[in-house]
Amino acid sequence: MDLRQSISDQTDVSLRIANRLLLSEDGKKSNLVFSPLSIHVVLSLIAAGSKGPTLDQLLSFLKSKSSDQLSSFDSEIVSVVFTDGSASGGPRLSFANGAWLDKSLSLKSSFKQAVENFFKASLDQVDFQNQATKVISEVNSWAEKETNGLIKEVLPPGSVDGTTRLIFANALYFKGAWGEKFNASATKDYDFHLLNGSSVQVPFMTSKKKQVAIAFDGFKVLGLPYKQGLVLPFSGGDLTAMVDSPLSQNLYVSNIFQKSFIEVNEEGTEAAAASAAVVNLRSIGFAEKIDFVADHPFLYLIREDMTGTVLFIGHVLNPLAG
Repeated sequence: MDLRQSISDQTDVSLRIANRLLLSEDGKKSNLVFSPLSIHVVLSLIAAGSKGPTLDQLLSFLKSKSSDQLSSFDSEIVSVVFTDGSASGGPRLSFANGAWLDKSLSLKSSFKQAVENFFKASLDQVDFQNQATKVISEVNSWAEKETNGLIKEVLPPGSVDGTTRLIFANALYFKGAWGEKFNASATKDYDFHLLNGSSVQVPFMTSKKKQVAIAFDGFKVLGLPYKQGLVLPFSGGDLTAMVDSPLSQNLYVSNIFQKSFIEVNEEGTEAAAASAAVVNLRSIGFAEKIDFVADHPFLYLIREDMTGTVLFIGHVLNPLAG
């Protein structure tokens, strides 16, 4: 597997998802942050248990040749990118996968092997038919624990019911200090100009140190390195490769949920994302000085610089909004 090409493909997918989300009705009106890598992993888990047109659709969307290639890529990313550097002063990274299967079903051995070996996912047997609300609470508690308390509810009330048979979830947590911290005493309130022409007063972090900035026609790009390192629902589908049951051909992905959080201050950045897919049973460098002032809506991302893996993408329309 060509890891760099796979990462390039994953970046293309990330930007396509970002384009759809940022141009959606909600994206045009509010701040937004999401983890394309978290979504990628959940979709890869689904692909590992899919066949036919569903698998073809997922492979096309994720720009991959096979589910084995997807599994290998995600396994490689976990080992290469998600090495926790907090002990040596670098970014703290954690990455976890989980699966909850109805007690009336069992996973096919080949899919179970992919879940455990490639995705390193914990697997729990639960009772969706009689204890759906309890399962929601269990998944949300798992997400809260794996994101260091930042994501408390990835599955909203009512997202799981008696027809649910399987849940895949992924949690991603990141906390990194700036390579060059901002001086808190230099943080002052200035105007941030909104899309509607008005402005709000918000705290601006300021640095006069040299940074990596590039000016393009109509926009500028600024890179702020961290210390020691990191700078769709389906209406149907063939998921028969997941479980040993005559009902497996009636399984379909009903929804994919993601909750994300990000906080930036003078010390650094803390971010988290949790994604969950619910599977239901069908009833049937520069030469001149550049001043970079983020006083208007902007796009940002957190990327691992060595490989180019995109962890988070978001935009800020109003810093005072949640």
